[in-house]
Amino acid sequence: MTLVVALSAWVAGLLLSVCIEALMTPRPSLHRPWGAWALHVALWTLTFDAFLLVLGRPWFSMAIVSAVMLTFILVNNAKQKALREPFVFQDYEYFTDAIRHPRLYIPFLGWLKFIGAVGGFVLAVAIGLLGESLPEMRLAVRGQGGAMLVLLVIGLLLLRAGLRQALPITLDPTLDLPRLGFWASFIRYGQEESQFPRAASPFATLPAATTQTAQLSHLVTIQSESFFDARALYPGVKKDVLHHFDQLKRDALVRGTMKVPAWGANTVRTEFAFLSGISNRSLGVHRFNPYRAVAAGWKPGSVALHLKRQGYRTVCIHPYPKSFYRRDRVFPRLGFDEFIDIEQFDEQSRFGPYTSDDAVAEKIESILKFATGPVFIFVVTMENHGPLHLESVSQSDIDDLYTEPPPSGCDDLTVYLRHLRNADRMLARLRAFLERQKFPARLCWYGDHVPIMPEVYQQFGAPDGTVEYILWSNVEAGRVEVRNTRVEEVSRIMVTEQSRATAQARYGT
Repeated sequence: MTLVVALSAWVAGLLLSVCIEALMTPRPSLHRPWGAWALHVALWTLTFDAFLLVLGRPWFSMAIVSAVMLTFILVNNAKQKALREPFVFQDYEYFTDAIRHPRLYIPFLGWLKFIGAVGGFVLAVAIGLLGESLPEMRLAVRGQGGAMLVLLVIGLLLLRAGLRQALPITLDPTLDLPRLGFWASFIRYGQEESQFPRAASPFATLPAATTQTAQLSHLVTIQSESFFDARALYPGVKKDVLHHFDQLKRDALVRGTMKVPAWGANTVRTEFAFLSGISNRSLGVHRFNPYRAVAAGWKPGSVALHLKRQGYRTVCIHPYPKSFYRRDRVFPRLGFDEFIDIEQFDEQSRFGPYTSDDAVAEKIESILKFATGPVFIFVVTMENHGPLHLESVSQSDIDDLYTEPPPSGCDDLTVYLRHLRNADRMLARLRAFLERQKFPARLCWYGDHVPIMPEVYQQFGAPDGTVEYILWSNVEAGRVEVRNTRVEEVSRIMVTEQSRATAQARYGT
């Protein structure tokens, strides 16, 4: 009897898993390769079997596994809504990150959904433990133990068969997930991560320069959180929100638009592309989170390593815990001598929930004031990081930021503009500081992606995802060369401009 109960719960759970999967966006097709179905059934079976071994209660185990699967589905749908892409294997760390940094993740799922999911899970555990008793001799071969052995064999055979089919994937999850289903695509993306990317940084083969370090300019790069020109969304936004940005564009050496491999989040994709000079598409499955490969030992080369060979001191500033995205392991391997994280900023330096751009500018100035040689400073700001909808707005914000109040439902835009103006002020402060100095310096400024504002985009239309960059010098007159490009090319432009100016100063050409 216990064997029949266990197998009945297994069959019911399998049918329920198909119904749960149908709640996904994009919805998986029922017409998928048999190998995809084999992986789906195998993963469900082995997970159910593991819980059954621990809990001993078949229906309770089925409910727990179904709840876990439903959680993945809710997370996938939240990611699809906010970031325009489904959940993949490389995202599994979101769950541990959500525990350590709940403010960055749970609001996008929705606090009500989160509380409901947790409450439902606790209720299911209570009902399962109290409402279903343990069978006698549950490990006996003629009873539940036999059922577990049967399920283990079925699961392993189906897993082996599904893996041997080597299901083809495109690495576009919006295509792979509907075609293969959630669990099969999840497994296949995990398989692809077993090898490092074959791509190498163009900076890895550049020779070290023979220039005297005294002839080298300081290089300051600001990757400004969620920075883009939001004035194009709504004509009622005041033009002076980005007044200093407009001035720097007019005085730039080089400027233009650039394509970035991220929408709304996944800062590390843009970050890595700039530092490595490697196209996101050439990374294979590591395009979703390239830092996982670097932390595991991949050494692609970077602009920081190249500049370090030239005699630069290399510093990274990111006012957030250094372990996030394993940056504490990644940045030394990418060539940074020093990593300044949240520990070197105090609570008074915040504007809103995160460290202010002004405090970061002050930290940059303190480094350059006492520099004895050329310094490359790479900054990843945090002030304008979402979730924007957790911050409130006032009438004074409306008056300060708009010539005409926006429609209702645009609070996210107002919060964003408030921080965007502070980014503009940071830019003005850095420019003024560099203009006062005797040493030559270059400032590179760009955004990592557009912000998450789905309700705003529904009203005004979504941007195309491109952002702007500027390269400016405190000693050269701006010639305003416009180059529309990709983020991985911008670091090469910066290095090329540095080499050109150094050669010009040395040979007068």
